[in-house]
Amino acid sequence: MRYISHRDFIRLMYRALRRADLPYVVTQGFSPRPKVKFGDALKLGKDGEMEAAFFLQQKVGLEEFKERFEKQLTEGISIVGIKYDE
Repeated sequence: MRYISHRDFIRLMYRALRRADLPYVVTQGFSPRPKVKFGDALKLGKDGEMEAAFFLQQKVGLEEFKERFEKQLTEGISIVGIKYDE
C-alpha cells in the first residue's frame, strides 16, 4: 500500500467511513463529503503513519470504531492508535 497516492488514500478513507456506517459529520457546500482532517501528503513510495481526524456526530466507543472501520480497510492499511480529542 505504500504506492497508493494521497488522493487515492483519501478516497479510500471516505469509502471505508461510509461503509462502516459510523455517524460522521458531512461538510456543507456544493459537494458534501465526510469531514476528515488528514496529515501531510507523503511522496509516492514512502511509507509512514498517516494521521487522520474523523469528525463524528456522536461519540462511538473506541473499540467499536476501530473494529467497524478496520473491517472496511484494504489489506496493508491498519489502525495503529485511536483516541478522542476533547
